[in-house]
Amino acid sequence: MKITVQGKALEVPEGTTVTELLAIRKVDTPQFVTVSVNEEFLDPKEFPARVLAEGDVVEIIFFLSLTAPKG
Repeated sequence: MKITVQGKALEVPEGTTVTELLAIRKVDTPQFVTVSVNEEFLDPKEFPARVLAEGDVVEIIFFLSLTAPKG
């Protein structure tokens, strides 16, 4: 099935969940991302159960923390 991820078309298997999509996209730190599907932000607890559908538009937003060393 075709979905759009980060503005690009992607073919994924039917029944793919958000958690599985993060693995497909090789997201090493899923605890540091927020995901929206069709402009609806998901609670991370929903990732394993949220099944994607044909035509869904997914955005993965990565959180980075940049801190300067003290001293």
